Amino acid sequence: MNCQAVLFDCDGVLVDSEAITNAVLRQMLGEAGWALTAEECMRLFIGKTVRSETVRIEAETGKPLTDAWMQLFYARRNARLSAELRAMPGAVSAVRALHARLDGRIACASGADRGKVEMQLAQVGLKHYFGERIFSGHEMPRTKPAPDVYLAAAASVGVPPAHCVVVEDTVTGVMAGVAAGATVVGLCPATGATCTPEALRAAGATHIVDHMADLPGHIGAPR
Repeated sequence: MNCQAVLFDCDGVLVDSEAITNAVLRQMLGEAGWALTAEECMRLFIGKTVRSETVRIEAETGKPLTDAWMQLFYARRNARLSAELRAMPGAVSAVRALHARLDGRIACASGADRGKVEMQLAQVGLKHYFGERIFSGHEMPRTKPAPDVYLAAAASVGVPPAHCVVVEDTVTGVMAGVAAGATVVGLCPATGATCTPEALRAAGATHIVDHMADLPGHIGAPR
């Protein structure tokens, strides 16, 4: 697979954050009156923003999803992430190798809020590889599965999306990468995967890897 740039999702690709974030969300939804199992919460919210499910949350809890509730969620989430977050296995070595191989033409394109993305990348020692090439779906006209965040990331590295590889771990993210016109690699770890290889392929991923350390081996030198 030849490419000129790699555009990474953040949560579940670069950092092992999904279980932490969803545990906080599940607890707070339970406190508001909506009891979910860990599996149900992950299935409902993986790859999505909390606000994108406002109608469902308000229907299940019988309460409005207020800015104050969201700010409390962010604070509790960030506290847990600060204490527990780790890089995805193999992510640091993969980013380092591809940054060198592609002369810095890598970017991070997340559906999460910018504060969270930048905090996480800094915490695991990856932020300096991306510099200003960090993008949040919260700042785009549309978030994933729309392509906006990946189109912005591709523009930042000066590479047409058709010559970019996107790395994603969710169906929502894969759909965004495909909609942008990029080749999408689906990450599906042997343990803790949020989606099956079949689901990622059905959404449009053309390659599947089960460990981030294997990613550079699937991406050839730029033409």
